Amino acid sequence: MKYTAKLNLPLLSSSLYLASQLIANILSTKIVALPLINLAVDGGTIIYPLTFTLRDLVHKTWGKRNARQVIIISALLNVLMFALFWLIGKMPSNPTWHYQQAYDQILLPVGRIVLASIIAQVISELVDTEIFSVLFKTIGDLTAVFFSNLAGLLVDSIIFSLIAFLGNLPFNTVWSNYYCQYID
Repeated sequence: MKYTAKLNLPLLSSSLYLASQLIANILSTKIVALPLINLAVDGGTIIYPLTFTLRDLVHKTWGKRNARQVIIISALLNVLMFALFWLIGKMPSNPTWHYQQAYDQILLPVGRIVLASIIAQVISELVDTEIFSVLFKTIGDLTAVFFSNLAGLLVDSIIFSLIAFLGNLPFNTVWSNYYCQYID
């Protein structure tokens, strides 16, 4: 019996989308200075724009209904990720492990970032999905991806930057983060 593997594009694009969402939230715990222009941006911004294109690929290969479900599943996985970070962080450390403070400082702030990300992600990805759906049918793939991603990134950047960082970082850092997210 010969088995021929066939690439399951809907499954692959969904998996990459989900992984990118989770990784972006963890990377967002670090604020970096972009080389040459020295603007502050959260680390998740480096890969986050990819999620919009991956979500468009899910939409194209698996349909609008499944794309919406993948968006909601991603939000739930982010909640689960934070809950597990928090739970493991609250468990007593082994006496030989001396990194509890580092764990708390790096992974526990993810809560506010995850909350900001979930709110921004669900709203912006649903906006992106609706725009992509209309444009894909009328003007084609690449233009639909470009304009739906542009709108989705604008919505996401504003919501995420304000919820994740306003009040915790100076306003000029929050503004820089928003600006860099949008132009990235």
